[in-house]
Amino acid sequence: MKLAVTLALAATAMAAALPAAAQFQKPEDAVKYRQSVMTVQNFHLGRIGAMANGRVPFDAKVVQEHAAVLETVTKLAWVGYGVETEKIKSRSKPEIWMDAAKFKQAQDTMMGEVTKLNAVAKTGNLDQIKASFGNVAGSCKACHDAFRE
Repeated sequence: MKLAVTLALAATAMAAALPAAAQFQKPEDAVKYRQSVMTVQNFHLGRIGAMANGRVPFDAKVVQEHAAVLETVTKLAWVGYGVETEKIKSRSKPEIWMDAAKFKQAQDTMMGEVTKLNAVAKTGNLDQIKASFGNVAGSCKACHDAFRE
């Protein structure tokens, strides 16, 4: 069983290391993939936000579940931003490819904030969850402001 898990993890890591062109048959597939990942991110972050903002009753266990999924999913979208997708019609701004270092920094910031949210969610402390949720939402907004039309 351990060998199967190890092999599965190794295969996943190797697939993540491949350029987007090698993972997707067409650039359009990469765009659809990243958009789908962002939709899933939005769903899970939205559920946490609904509790953080008092729109639905707070449930620490549910926040933990959504934060864990969010942390995993947040790592997935970036492979869909290969240079071959630059000319595909989407809401992505050309700045993604013109300033790749800044885009990478925005990715890293968001992933760091999501990791912190997942850690805070495990405490069950609503005030800390609210603060961390705000940081995640802010990192999403900053990236969208700079890189999304």
